[in-house]
Amino acid sequence: MTRPGRPGRHVLVLGGTTEGRRLAGELLAAHPTGLRVTTSLAGRVAAPRLPEAGEVRIGGFGGPAGLADWLREHAVDLLIDATHPFAVRVGANAALAAGETGVPLLALRRPGWTPVPGDRWHPVDSLAEAAGLLPTLGSRILLTTGRLGLAAFAHLAEPWFLVRSVDPPTGPCPPRMGVLTARGPFDLDGERALLREYRIDVLVTKDSGGTATAPKLTAAREVGVPVVIVRRPEPPAGVPTVTDPAEAVARVGALLFDTPR
Repeated sequence: MTRPGRPGRHVLVLGGTTEGRRLAGELLAAHPTGLRVTTSLAGRVAAPRLPEAGEVRIGGFGGPAGLADWLREHAVDLLIDATHPFAVRVGANAALAAGETGVPLLALRRPGWTPVPGDRWHPVDSLAEAAGLLPTLGSRILLTTGRLGLAAFAHLAEPWFLVRSVDPPTGPCPPRMGVLTARGPFDLDGERALLREYRIDVLVTKDSGGTATAPKLTAAREVGVPVVIVRRPEPPAGVPTVTDPAEAVARVGALLFDTPR
Protein backbone atom coordinates (compact mmCIF):
# COMPACT_ATOMS: atom_id res chain seq x y z
CA MET A 1 0.00 0.00 0.00
CA THR A 2 1.12 3.58 -0.67
CA ARG A 3 0.42 6.50 1.60
CA PRO A 4 -2.50 8.90 0.94
CA GLY A 5 -1.75 11.75 -1.40
CA ARG A 6 1.30 10.09 -2.99
CA PRO A 7 1.56 8.93 -6.64
CA GLY A 8 0.80 5.38 -7.60
CA ARG A 9 -2.61 4.90 -6.07
CA HIS A 10 -4.45 1.90 -7.53
CA VAL A 11 -8.23 1.58 -7.84
CA LEU A 12 -9.91 -1.67 -8.85
CA VAL A 13 -13.38 -1.23 -10.35
CA LEU A 14 -15.64 -4.27 -10.54
CA GLY A 15 -17.49 -3.14 -13.64
CA GLY A 16 -19.95 -4.27 -16.26
CA THR A 17 -22.55 -1.50 -15.97
CA THR A 18 -22.90 1.74 -17.93
CA GLU A 19 -21.73 3.67 -14.87
CA GLY A 20 -18.83 1.30 -14.35
CA ARG A 21 -17.64 1.84 -17.92
CA ARG A 22 -17.71 5.62 -17.43
CA LEU A 23 -16.05 5.57 -14.06
CA ALA A 24 -12.50 4.69 -15.12
CA GLY A 25 -12.40 7.54 -17.64
CA GLU A 26 -13.78 10.06 -15.16
CA LEU A 27 -11.36 8.95 -12.45
CA LEU A 28 -8.34 9.29 -14.74
CA ALA A 29 -9.55 12.64 -16.05
CA ALA A 30 -9.84 13.92 -12.48
CA HIS A 31 -6.44 12.50 -11.50
CA PRO A 32 -4.30 12.36 -14.67
CA THR A 33 -1.16 11.57 -12.68
CA GLY A 34 -0.70 9.37 -9.68
CA LEU A 35 -3.69 7.11 -10.27
CA ARG A 36 -3.95 3.69 -11.85
CA VAL A 37 -7.41 2.27 -12.58
CA THR A 38 -8.12 -1.35 -13.43
CA THR A 39 -11.62 -2.41 -14.44
CA SER A 40 -12.53 -6.05 -13.97
CA LEU A 41 -15.26 -7.58 -16.14
CA ALA A 42 -16.80 -10.95 -15.33
CA GLY A 43 -16.82 -12.04 -18.98
CA ARG A 44 -20.39 -13.35 -18.94
CA VAL A 45 -21.20 -11.87 -22.35
CA ALA A 46 -19.36 -12.76 -25.54
CA ALA A 47 -18.37 -9.20 -26.45
CA PRO A 48 -18.38 -7.01 -23.33
CA ARG A 49 -18.32 -3.26 -23.66
CA LEU A 50 -14.99 -2.01 -22.41
CA PRO A 51 -14.39 0.96 -20.10
CA GLU A 52 -13.51 4.34 -21.53
CA ALA A 53 -9.97 4.31 -20.15
CA GLY A 54 -7.58 2.44 -17.90
CA GLU A 55 -6.54 -1.19 -17.69
CA VAL A 56 -8.93 -4.11 -18.14
CA ARG A 57 -9.01 -7.67 -16.82
CA ILE A 58 -11.68 -10.19 -17.82
CA GLY A 59 -12.75 -13.20 -15.78
CA GLY A 60 -13.58 -14.13 -12.21
CA PHE A 61 -11.24 -14.11 -9.22
CA GLY A 62 -12.21 -17.46 -7.73
CA GLY A 63 -14.36 -16.19 -4.87
CA PRO A 64 -13.55 -13.79 -2.04
CA ALA A 65 -10.21 -15.43 -1.25
CA GLY A 66 -9.06 -15.06 -4.85
CA LEU A 67 -10.17 -11.44 -4.93
CA ALA A 68 -8.35 -10.76 -1.66
CA ASP A 69 -5.19 -12.29 -3.11
CA TRP A 70 -5.50 -10.07 -6.20
CA LEU A 71 -5.96 -6.95 -4.08
CA ARG A 72 -2.78 -7.74 -2.16
CA GLU A 73 -0.73 -8.80 -5.18
CA HIS A 74 -1.59 -5.68 -7.15
CA ALA A 75 -1.38 -3.24 -4.23
CA VAL A 76 -4.96 -2.02 -4.59
CA ASP A 77 -5.76 1.04 -2.47
CA LEU A 78 -9.51 1.20 -3.10
CA LEU A 79 -12.10 -1.28 -4.38
CA ILE A 80 -15.23 0.00 -6.13
CA ASP A 81 -18.12 -2.38 -6.75
CA ALA A 82 -19.86 -0.97 -9.82
CA THR A 83 -21.55 -4.21 -10.86
CA HIS A 84 -25.22 -4.78 -11.62
CA PRO A 85 -27.57 -4.29 -8.65
CA PHE A 86 -28.52 -7.97 -8.95
CA ALA A 87 -24.93 -9.25 -8.91
CA VAL A 88 -25.41 -10.45 -5.34
CA ARG A 89 -22.51 -12.88 -5.21
CA VAL A 90 -20.01 -10.36 -6.55
CA GLY A 91 -21.11 -7.76 -4.01
CA ALA A 92 -20.81 -10.25 -1.15
CA ASN A 93 -17.38 -11.40 -2.34
CA ALA A 94 -16.20 -7.79 -2.57
CA ALA A 95 -17.32 -7.10 0.99
CA LEU A 96 -15.57 -10.22 2.30
CA ALA A 97 -12.34 -9.49 0.40
CA ALA A 98 -12.31 -5.87 1.55
CA GLY A 99 -12.83 -6.95 5.13
CA GLU A 100 -10.03 -9.51 4.92
CA THR A 101 -7.49 -7.14 3.36
CA GLY A 102 -8.47 -3.83 4.92
CA VAL A 103 -8.90 -2.26 1.46
CA PRO A 104 -11.68 0.37 1.57
CA LEU A 105 -14.80 -0.61 -0.41
CA LEU A 106 -17.21 1.74 -2.17
CA ALA A 107 -20.35 0.65 -4.02
CA LEU A 108 -21.67 2.50 -7.08
CA ARG A 109 -25.39 1.78 -7.56
CA ARG A 110 -27.67 3.77 -9.82
CA PRO A 111 -31.07 4.47 -8.23
CA GLY A 112 -33.89 2.03 -8.85
CA TRP A 113 -37.00 2.88 -10.84
CA THR A 114 -40.02 4.51 -9.22
CA PRO A 115 -43.59 3.91 -10.43
CA VAL A 116 -45.62 6.86 -11.69
CA PRO A 117 -49.38 7.27 -12.20
CA GLY A 118 -50.60 4.86 -14.87
CA ASP A 119 -48.06 2.14 -14.13
CA ARG A 120 -49.45 -1.33 -13.46
CA TRP A 121 -46.54 -2.75 -11.51
CA HIS A 122 -46.54 -6.09 -9.71
CA PRO A 123 -43.41 -6.12 -7.48
CA VAL A 124 -41.98 -9.53 -6.59
CA ASP A 125 -38.90 -10.75 -4.76
CA SER A 126 -37.67 -13.42 -7.17
CA LEU A 127 -37.93 -14.80 -10.69
CA ALA A 128 -39.82 -17.79 -9.28
CA GLU A 129 -42.41 -15.45 -7.80
CA ALA A 130 -42.63 -13.63 -11.12
CA ALA A 131 -43.26 -16.91 -12.92
CA GLY A 132 -46.05 -17.73 -10.48
CA LEU A 133 -47.88 -14.51 -11.35
CA LEU A 134 -47.76 -14.79 -15.13
CA PRO A 135 -50.71 -17.17 -15.74
CA THR A 136 -53.01 -14.61 -14.07
CA LEU A 137 -51.76 -11.63 -16.09
CA GLY A 138 -51.35 -12.58 -19.74
CA SER A 139 -50.12 -14.99 -22.36
CA ARG A 140 -47.53 -13.12 -24.44
CA ILE A 141 -44.60 -12.18 -22.26
CA LEU A 142 -41.66 -9.89 -22.93
CA LEU A 143 -38.94 -11.27 -20.65
CA THR A 144 -36.01 -8.89 -20.07
CA THR A 145 -34.46 -10.43 -16.94
CA GLY A 146 -31.36 -11.83 -18.68
CA ARG A 147 -30.54 -15.21 -20.14
CA LEU A 148 -29.27 -16.83 -16.94
CA GLY A 149 -32.57 -17.02 -15.07
CA LEU A 150 -34.80 -18.64 -17.68
CA ALA A 151 -35.05 -21.91 -15.75
CA ALA A 152 -37.54 -20.20 -13.44
CA PHE A 153 -39.98 -19.98 -16.37
CA ALA A 154 -39.21 -23.32 -18.04
CA HIS A 155 -42.24 -25.08 -16.49
CA LEU A 156 -44.74 -22.64 -18.02
CA ALA A 157 -46.11 -24.46 -21.07
CA GLU A 158 -48.96 -22.11 -22.03
CA PRO A 159 -47.55 -18.56 -22.29
CA TRP A 160 -45.40 -17.49 -25.23
CA PHE A 161 -42.19 -15.67 -24.27
CA LEU A 162 -40.10 -13.18 -26.18
CA VAL A 163 -36.72 -13.37 -24.45
CA ARG A 164 -34.51 -10.33 -25.01
CA SER A 165 -30.88 -10.70 -23.97
CA VAL A 166 -27.40 -9.67 -25.07
CA ASP A 167 -26.40 -13.26 -25.93
CA PRO A 168 -28.61 -16.23 -26.88
CA PRO A 169 -29.98 -18.14 -23.87
CA THR A 170 -28.68 -21.53 -22.81
CA GLY A 171 -29.96 -24.10 -20.35
CA PRO A 172 -33.60 -24.78 -19.44
CA CYS A 173 -35.99 -22.44 -21.27
CA PRO A 174 -39.75 -22.04 -21.68
CA PRO A 175 -41.06 -24.41 -24.38
CA ARG A 176 -42.83 -21.63 -26.34
CA MET A 177 -40.27 -18.94 -26.87
CA GLY A 178 -38.77 -16.50 -29.32
CA VAL A 179 -35.35 -14.91 -28.83
CA LEU A 180 -34.28 -11.35 -29.59
CA THR A 181 -30.58 -10.68 -29.07
CA ALA A 182 -30.11 -6.98 -28.45
CA ARG A 183 -28.15 -4.66 -26.22
CA GLY A 184 -29.39 -1.35 -24.84
CA PRO A 185 -29.79 1.52 -24.75
CA PHE A 186 -33.28 1.22 -26.21
CA ASP A 187 -35.46 4.12 -27.34
CA LEU A 188 -39.14 4.69 -26.72
CA ASP A 189 -40.25 4.39 -30.35
CA GLY A 190 -38.49 1.06 -30.64
CA GLU A 191 -40.06 -0.26 -27.45
CA ARG A 192 -43.53 0.83 -28.58
CA ALA A 193 -43.02 -0.98 -31.87
CA LEU A 194 -41.77 -4.10 -30.09
CA LEU A 195 -44.84 -4.35 -27.86
CA ARG A 196 -47.10 -3.82 -30.85
CA GLU A 197 -45.36 -6.19 -33.25
CA TYR A 198 -45.24 -9.11 -30.83
CA ARG A 199 -48.61 -8.34 -29.19
CA ILE A 200 -47.01 -8.29 -25.76
CA ASP A 201 -49.46 -8.25 -22.87
CA VAL A 202 -47.04 -8.64 -19.92
CA LEU A 203 -43.53 -7.29 -19.30
CA VAL A 204 -41.17 -8.99 -16.84
CA THR A 205 -38.07 -7.11 -15.76
CA LYS A 206 -35.69 -6.52 -12.89
CA ASP A 207 -35.43 -3.18 -11.13
CA SER A 208 -32.09 -2.41 -12.76
CA GLY A 209 -32.59 1.36 -12.73
CA GLY A 210 -30.92 3.77 -15.12
CA THR A 211 -32.04 5.15 -18.47
CA ALA A 212 -30.70 2.57 -20.93
CA THR A 213 -33.63 0.18 -20.57
CA ALA A 214 -36.25 2.42 -18.91
CA PRO A 215 -38.21 3.22 -22.13
CA LYS A 216 -39.88 -0.21 -21.97
CA LEU A 217 -41.61 0.91 -18.77
CA THR A 218 -42.99 4.01 -20.48
CA ALA A 219 -44.15 1.98 -23.48
CA ALA A 220 -45.90 -0.51 -21.19
CA ARG A 221 -47.60 2.30 -19.27
CA GLU A 222 -48.90 3.91 -22.44
CA VAL A 223 -50.79 0.78 -23.53
CA GLY A 224 -51.70 -0.52 -20.07
CA VAL A 225 -49.41 -3.55 -20.13
CA PRO A 226 -48.78 -4.89 -16.61
CA VAL A 227 -45.16 -5.04 -15.46
CA VAL A 228 -43.86 -7.75 -13.16
CA ILE A 229 -40.80 -6.17 -11.61
CA VAL A 230 -38.30 -8.04 -9.46
CA ARG A 231 -37.19 -6.00 -6.45
CA ARG A 232 -33.50 -5.41 -5.85
CA PRO A 233 -31.74 -7.58 -3.31
CA GLU A 234 -30.37 -5.86 -0.23
CA PRO A 235 -26.72 -4.78 -0.63
CA PRO A 236 -24.08 -5.96 1.84
CA ALA A 237 -24.46 -4.17 5.16
CA GLY A 238 -22.12 -1.33 6.01
CA VAL A 239 -20.78 -0.65 2.52
CA PRO A 240 -20.74 3.10 1.64
CA THR A 241 -22.78 3.67 -1.52
CA VAL A 242 -22.87 6.40 -4.17
CA THR A 243 -25.37 6.74 -7.00
CA ASP A 244 -23.37 8.17 -9.91
CA PRO A 245 -19.79 8.26 -11.23
CA ALA A 246 -19.29 11.93 -10.32
CA GLU A 247 -20.01 11.17 -6.67
CA ALA A 248 -17.66 8.20 -6.85
CA VAL A 249 -14.88 10.41 -8.25
CA ALA A 250 -15.36 12.85 -5.37
CA ARG A 251 -15.14 9.99 -2.84
CA VAL A 252 -11.96 8.69 -4.44
CA GLY A 253 -10.40 12.14 -4.27
CA ALA A 254 -11.27 12.43 -0.60
CA LEU A 255 -10.10 8.91 0.29
CA LEU A 256 -6.89 8.73 -1.71
CA PHE A 257 -5.76 12.30 -2.35
CA ASP A 258 -7.22 14.25 0.59
CA THR A 259 -9.31 16.27 -1.86
CA PRO A 260 -12.15 18.16 -0.14
CA ARG A 261 -15.57 16.78 -1.10
